[in-house]
Amino acid sequence: MNILKTWTKALLAILLVGPAGAGAVDIRFQPVADGVYAHIGDIGPRTAANEGLNANIGLVLTRTGAILIDSGATQETARQIEEAVRVVTAKPVRWVVNTGGQDHRWLGNGYFAGRGAELIAHAAAVPDMRSRGGDQLAALRALLGAKADGTVPALPTRLIGTADARVELDGVEVQFRHRGGGHTPGDLMVWLPQSRVLFAGDIVYVDRMLAVLPVSSTRSWLEAFAVVEQLAPARIVPGHGRVTDLALARQHTLAYLRNLRAHMKKAVDANTEISEAIRSFDVSPFDRLVNAAELHPGNASRVYLEIERE
Repeated sequence: MNILKTWTKALLAILLVGPAGAGAVDIRFQPVADGVYAHIGDIGPRTAANEGLNANIGLVLTRTGAILIDSGATQETARQIEEAVRVVTAKPVRWVVNTGGQDHRWLGNGYFAGRGAELIAHAAAVPDMRSRGGDQLAALRALLGAKADGTVPALPTRLIGTADARVELDGVEVQFRHRGGGHTPGDLMVWLPQSRVLFAGDIVYVDRMLAVLPVSSTRSWLEAFAVVEQLAPARIVPGHGRVTDLALARQHTLAYLRNLRAHMKKAVDANTEISEAIRSFDVSPFDRLVNAAELHPGNASRVYLEIERE
């Protein structure tokens, strides 16, 4: 059986919980800087109550429109995101940037494309979206029932093909950073030099345990985090958790990845069995992060296997 499909089924028990038919997700954009906003999603798992949207979403205003950073998990959450945008501005969403290949980063694309928005992502995200999009949508349908109706995966049409890129969107300078992925192959950071705000996507998690997936590359993840440090943002909007600073991002993301990779490198070099390598890792500095108990064992296993392949 395909390893990715096996993992997907196993992870449903962790990520997709809650009875179908629960209330609508509460999407609200809070100011981060002048003309820059963020919706801070739940830091727990995907549930029926949050409609599969347990992630942060960004909004950047331009002269005549708006840049949306990530489009939500379904057609319905995309519609609700648009309603939340209207609370902030009457300007239309003219661009949608997908910061990665996770469901809540891009499955709302079809809604915004139908409204005339241009879809932007790194080229490395597209194969990942094609590969996993069907399984992602099936999982959301199992969780949400009719609330997932009408969701049609729509791939981005404007692709960033370089590690660094700069564009001007209606008077706003937007810079993109990609270092081979991280959480997903297409992980793309959005840097706003005028406000010194970084939308880090899933390169940065705070308040909750990050997730290492079968498609993740923790080596690339650390390379991407080095870019975060070089930029020294005034404010970081992480993929999950509160708007933060570099110090907390280092504590909740960088320290965990570094420690886990170093531990597993020693274990692989010493031919330590994977079960013993997982058991002997000291997770206590990170065990207060939300979802740590559920996610850490899988993270540790996948990092061990990743290092074996390096």
